Amino acid sequence: MEKYFNVGKIVNTHGIRGEVRVISRTDFPEERYKVGNTLLLFMPGSKEPIELTVKSHRTHKNFNLLTFEGYDNVNQVEKLRDGILKVPETQRGKLEEDEFYFQDIIGCLMLTTAGEELGKVVEILTPGANDVWVVKNGKGKEVLIPYIEDIVKKVDVNEKVIVIEPIEGLLS
Repeated sequence: MEKYFNVGKIVNTHGIRGEVRVISRTDFPEERYKVGNTLLLFMPGSKEPIELTVKSHRTHKNFNLLTFEGYDNVNQVEKLRDGILKVPETQRGKLEEDEFYFQDIIGCLMLTTAGEELGKVVEILTPGANDVWVVKNGKGKEVLIPYIEDIVKKVDVNEKVIVIEPIEGLLS
């Protein structure tokens, strides 16, 4: 069975010409929403995706605005609202060394260089200069670990293990 990756969610319509507002969940919006690209729309409660071809893409405030071929007015796109846009795993691009997809990091076990187990990465925050990995231990306590070279020493997405060198005060 093929795996799919979320690239965005249609949250509303925009105007009357078939444009939709998308909250993007991809680091590559220019690539994913390129004119002519195919996206799969998964609607709540539906098993089969709807195949959509991007007709136009622009950004407005915090949204990506898209139109799709064959959808020319607000009445046609209204029914697409709340759908999740996905791409198949085969369209997942290659990353540079030391770059990772969020879904590869989430679920990884985090250890210190001394071998202490901190827990699993449950979420990734993107507040600005660098990502912050949210690690939850077995007791439900969360620790925030900034993804910076001085702290994160090794990431092995195949083994689902991350090794960090905590700086003073990071774990307290």
